[in-house]
Amino acid sequence: MKTFDKILIAIDFSENSEHAFDYALMLARQFQAELTIMHVINEPVDLRGFYVPHISFEQLEKEIADGAEKMMETFCQTRMADFTPYQTAIVSGVPCEEIIRKAEETAASLIVLGTHGRTGLDHLIFGSTAERVVRGASCPVLTIRMPGQG
Repeated sequence: MKTFDKILIAIDFSENSEHAFDYALMLARQFQAELTIMHVINEPVDLRGFYVPHISFEQLEKEIADGAEKMMETFCQTRMADFTPYQTAIVSGVPCEEIIRKAEETAASLIVLGTHGRTGLDHLIFGSTAERVVRGASCPVLTIRMPGQG
């Protein structure tokens, strides 16, 4: 049986993804695996045609990326105390595509994702990143739902 030696966890800094992170870290400890903590900056809507009085589009993108870097740094400082075999990645793009790409790039043997548990019209309109990753990934995907959801 294969072991999980490289685990990828995608986080969006929500309560759901932090809950899923706890599972990813537990599994990484249990399997003595390398953990990749990834955040995807969702491709921003192109605002170039709109008037934004105090900031350029490029500056807005830079501020979003800088904010994500700071959030990741804080997240790791508070969550990774004595666990060292990890790396972080912050990328921009379509979340499901970037998660699958990073899993392939790092040869991940497991992807862990939090799910928002959307159903009905919300699911139809917003879709599910987790569902798309499950369909497209070449390795197992563990989806974690918050207690009490659906």
